[in-house]
Amino acid sequence: MIDVCLLGTAGMVPLKDRWLTSFYLTSGGHSILIDCGEGTQIAMAEASCRLKPIDTICLTHFHADHVAGLAGLLLSMGNAGRTEDVTVVGPPGLAHILQCLLVIAPIPFKVLACETDGTKEMSLNCGDMQIEVFPVEHVIPCLGYQITMPRAGRFDPEKAKSLGIPVRAWSVLQGGEPVKIGETLFTPADVLGPDRPGLKILYSTDTRPCETIVAYGRDADLMVLEANYPDDEKIDKARQWGHMTFAEAAGLAKAAGARELWLTHFSQSITDPKEFEENATRVFPNARVGVDGLKKTLNFQD
Repeated sequence: MIDVCLLGTAGMVPLKDRWLTSFYLTSGGHSILIDCGEGTQIAMAEASCRLKPIDTICLTHFHADHVAGLAGLLLSMGNAGRTEDVTVVGPPGLAHILQCLLVIAPIPFKVLACETDGTKEMSLNCGDMQIEVFPVEHVIPCLGYQITMPRAGRFDPEKAKSLGIPVRAWSVLQGGEPVKIGETLFTPADVLGPDRPGLKILYSTDTRPCETIVAYGRDADLMVLEANYPDDEKIDKARQWGHMTFAEAAGLAKAAGARELWLTHFSQSITDPKEFEENATRVFPNARVGVDGLKKTLNFQD
């Protein structure tokens, strides 16, 4: 399972009742944070999300509302007792930005910069979670993130018995590791059926609608997409500044065949995003307006 939390839902500037957009995922003691604007660590505290287990920080792009809180967050992670390396993923130029930020944040662990433009296939692991990166369409280089948790096939005890594999070795094979019995090496493929559907989450903000979001979000259990503008009255601004409307985000979730959509990154001009939720649900019924601290546990489907 993966626990997720939408820490904040504001775009551009934090508001008194809306933190800047960021997203937290955790599974098996390993956590991923996507984006880290001003106030993110306060939003984490309010949502009871822990700093220390964050192994990977994914940055969509280098506008301040997505990175300005990073130095303080890394410092707090160190103060919380973090000593293990932390990987930070982001567009080209990331290493230079981290070098500057770390001048004011002396920390007791290494920060490993992983720069990518998203066009070349790249996969990272955070515990059992796998991270894929892809490019989206903003006014500066910007990345979207797909987080998956694969699921192995069902264990066949009758087949294991027929092969003479002792019961004590079953759990090892179920865990994906080979086992040597006498002179014979058995692999998980010998006793597991075909892979079962795992979990998939897609996160993308600050972008125009694009095919990469649909491709990477295909059959996602959850999509988290920006909805900076409520309706087509501001479509020209959306195109100019590289953002989406509620309906455009819903259209991507529909095209991808996603199960659920959370909207986020609302313009400060929107006093109550909930008032415009129907603009999305008309297109994709299982859409909802995100709120700060929104949580969900995603479990494997039987």
